[in-house]
Amino acid sequence: MDVRFVFLVLGIVGLMAAGVSSRIGSFARIAQFFLAAAIIPLLYRFHRKLYIIIRTLPRDIKFLYRYVNADLETRGFVRNNSTVMKLFRERARLYPNKPCFIFEGRIWTNADIDKYSNQIASVFQKAGYSKGDAVALMMPNRPEFVATWLGLGKIGVITALINTNLRANPLVHCLSVAKAKGIIYTEEVSSAIDEIRDTIVHVEKFKQGCGLSISTDGAKNLDQLLSEASTQQPIVDEEPGYRDKLLYIYTSGTTGLPKAALIPNSRVLLVTMATYHMLGLRSSDIMYNSIPLYHLAGGLVGTCCALVKGIPSVLRTKFSVSAYWTDCIKYNCTLSQYIGEMCRYLLSAPPRPEDSAHSVRLMVGNGMRPQIWQDFVNRFKIEQVTEVYGSSEGNANIVNVDNQVGAVGFVPNILPRSLHPVAILRVNPETFEPIRGTDGFCIRAEINEPGMFIGLIKQGNASREFNGYLDEEASRSKIISNVFVKGDKAFLSGDILVQDEFGYFYFKDRTGDTFRWKGENVATAEVEGVVSNVAGHRDTTVYGVQVPGQEGRAGMAAIVDPDFDLDFKALAEGLDKALPSYARPIFLRIVKELEMTSTFKLKKINLQKEGFDPNKIQDKVYFRSGNKEYVEVTPELYEKIISGAASL
Repeated sequence: MDVRFVFLVLGIVGLMAAGVSSRIGSFARIAQFFLAAAIIPLLYRFHRKLYIIIRTLPRDIKFLYRYVNADLETRGFVRNNSTVMKLFRERARLYPNKPCFIFEGRIWTNADIDKYSNQIASVFQKAGYSKGDAVALMMPNRPEFVATWLGLGKIGVITALINTNLRANPLVHCLSVAKAKGIIYTEEVSSAIDEIRDTIVHVEKFKQGCGLSISTDGAKNLDQLLSEASTQQPIVDEEPGYRDKLLYIYTSGTTGLPKAALIPNSRVLLVTMATYHMLGLRSSDIMYNSIPLYHLAGGLVGTCCALVKGIPSVLRTKFSVSAYWTDCIKYNCTLSQYIGEMCRYLLSAPPRPEDSAHSVRLMVGNGMRPQIWQDFVNRFKIEQVTEVYGSSEGNANIVNVDNQVGAVGFVPNILPRSLHPVAILRVNPETFEPIRGTDGFCIRAEINEPGMFIGLIKQGNASREFNGYLDEEASRSKIISNVFVKGDKAFLSGDILVQDEFGYFYFKDRTGDTFRWKGENVATAEVEGVVSNVAGHRDTTVYGVQVPGQEGRAGMAAIVDPDFDLDFKALAEGLDKALPSYARPIFLRIVKELEMTSTFKLKKINLQKEGFDPNKIQDKVYFRSGNKEYVEVTPELYEKIISGAASL
């Protein structure tokens, strides 16, 4: 903080004091005059800063009040070596009949979830699983999903939450990196397990939801095992603690196949306290959650307040435009979750009476486009939109608590920058590497200057520690040292943000190769490998391109095919088998060769800039709408795509 600004504040205080004491003599009035003369130049210089502090003071006070409450409760968890399991066990004892989850018309009480989780613990304890083992969970949204990882957590087993869209090699990879001894899966995803059955012979298989007498093709019938299991709390030799690992949540990171982020109990409880206190939740609230439970947003933000703080959560298998507000009305929901793409779908739907007949006062999520923010709030009569920025593995987490349109969060202006746990670094615009000054330390970006968003690391502090990935090398690649002082460390978010003078942060773009489409992160290296294989091992590079009116970036693949003999139908069929829908390239560009760097890395910056406009590109470009075949992009089709007339 500027020393002159401190003197200005002290001067104003002194001036006020002198004014109060002016009744006692002329000396005080003379002192008042000289103080006024001394601070006028400073007041002129810092008037804007004073205005900003005064304007943002209510916001900052609200934030700090909520932050202190969350921090105090978190400190209590540290002292008591608390876990999600211990806290829920006590809640279930005190309030057994209180609703915990609501799904397809059925209410699951605390007692119901506690009983099911105890049965899960009993089954796997009898099967020889113990603290530190890992079990994969591949299941659509339902209360059993949460009760399953809760039960495994009771005996210290770590649950790897598997994306239900994964197939083939990416799925095998996720099981492998977690060293999963077993996998729990449901009938809906059984075909994905059948495809890799010969590859994962060492992984014990438990099939859920197939009844008591149906064959499970070599997998153990989990329903049968649960019917015979104990409903009592499990007895363990070594009970899990606050810092013990509870979950693995997969994230694309910036390159390569999915990475398993380490989620200890401390992280889960931090997310829970941040959700409860920073959002200002009430005991009477009911949350609506149609976001996949294998993500941090849906799986922790959308569920853990039910387990720890008693905020019931209405779960839905998947997001539905037509059912969103109808469900919120039916279940009396007062808060709901979103991702930006969902908001666009809701806004594009025809108006209905249900749009404003609900009781939702608060929506929490990420990716709300500034362009639709106000229209969304006005149409659906939402009192508070709380945009959150964060990642499964990172500590650079911020939140927008006061409806600032487009902002993903802020830091209080009343605190000096040196106390802020996050910052934006100036970076090289080509490489995105942080720029260092002559002293060897990183340089903070100026106001409204785009830069790399970081979170300063402080191990032992739940909100600032970095747990990283199972892959230690991947963890090291996300850490930068000697940031502002010698020996300090920070988490590199991989995202470019800007900060305005009021302290608000705005998301600009993602660095590296990862792009976001349909609410999912897409790692281009993974997609490149699949496309290349399906296309006969041709050189391929994948990148995201912007499409007007669409959230994120649409996938585009440039494929080397100098003889123009690529089989587009076979390519489409192969991609459908190997990739989830959001990762399949929507556009193809057929090229004679791909430009490489001196280290044999494919260049894609120019390809990204050129996009898919046939009027500017000599190469042939192809477009795929939904599950249809690829068709050549003509000038006429291009106009339909950018106008929104063509479905993506």
